[in-house]
Amino acid sequence: MTKALEGVRVLDMTHVQSGPSATQLLAWLGADVVKLEAPGGDITRKQLRDLPDVDSLYFTMLNCNKRSITLNTKSERGKEILTELIRRSDVMVENFGPGAVDRMGFTWERIQEINPRIIYASIKGFGEGPYTNFKAYEVVAQAMGGSMSTTGFEDGPPLATGAQIGDSGTGVHAVAGILAALFQRENTGRGQRVNVAMQHAVLNLCRVKLRDQQRLAHGPLPEYPNAENTEGADEVPRSGNASGGGQPGWAVKCAPGGPNDYVYVIVQPVGWQPLSALIGRPELADDPEWATPESRLPKLGKMFQLIEEWSATLPKWEVLEQLNAHNIPCGPILSTKEIVEDESLVANEMVVRVDHPQRGTFTTVGSPLKLSDSPVDVVTSPLLGEHNAEVYVGELGLNDEELRLLKTNGVI
Repeated sequence: MTKALEGVRVLDMTHVQSGPSATQLLAWLGADVVKLEAPGGDITRKQLRDLPDVDSLYFTMLNCNKRSITLNTKSERGKEILTELIRRSDVMVENFGPGAVDRMGFTWERIQEINPRIIYASIKGFGEGPYTNFKAYEVVAQAMGGSMSTTGFEDGPPLATGAQIGDSGTGVHAVAGILAALFQRENTGRGQRVNVAMQHAVLNLCRVKLRDQQRLAHGPLPEYPNAENTEGADEVPRSGNASGGGQPGWAVKCAPGGPNDYVYVIVQPVGWQPLSALIGRPELADDPEWATPESRLPKLGKMFQLIEEWSATLPKWEVLEQLNAHNIPCGPILSTKEIVEDESLVANEMVVRVDHPQRGTFTTVGSPLKLSDSPVDVVTSPLLGEHNAEVYVGELGLNDEELRLLKTNGVI
């Protein structure tokens, strides 16, 4: 069975997380992703190692289904080879610091001369302006994209989210741009530039908070548990575990009280009657002080306290079972250990075991993109320079002696 992006060659000049997360998705969709690394390799091969002299899980979990070649792009011969790689590629992706590729001698204008059909995608920390040359990291992007100021509890500091919305979140945005550009090329015959900034991607994921920022001009935010503090406020406050949507939600404690013994519960209007009966307070279903969403909004803290008095007596899986029996939206807080062992995630190939030539096997995340005619088989990340001969000799036409000299001279 052919893959969705079969026949698409991607020159992957990315490192760390934002870029590799994007090119891994392209590889899972069937593209031939050739990861070009400096002779020393992607820095994450050695970061956070759990086994000595073996590629780290940081690297392996972001670079599955790719081929690896090495190249010193600062050398003259390296530049000549890079030119040929660009000529043969459909997509080129990089996430170096601003201007780094230009300084190599490969401006967008030069790249267009080499290959007018290429899609050249760049991931940067910020757009053009005062932040352009700021160094960008995951949590820096969260800080400047609106996530941190709205995450956490009102009486505490701003918090980072455990989800990598700055790095991998930007990678997903980059994939969308690359696929759109490839589609447009079918009509125009031309490649184009794709630019995605980490700050911008985080902001896109925080749009509901900008919605609430505008709503403040017309009154408080009643669905926030700290609604009284939004009266006359000029910025959206942190609101703990509030759902942020039209239906109130909260994480309630469960037995035996461990750090992840919680269930997140959403209280819809239709769910109040069965929920009030479930928690042993059936009279609240008809009580004018509790019966309607409008009457409950000023008492969200008390409402979830009542639910928690019930949930705290039961294990979270039993709470989940009883709530779902009444079609009440809910979900258990799953720890990383529970996720790795989750039978459903394994069955859906979202948690997969991959064989690695040096570390044996490792667990990683499978493809969240499920295409009926383009199934994904997750295969191991490449060893450093594993495909040098395959690409340079088999595809670029260099001979074995030149390959040896390239290595001797530090070009690869």
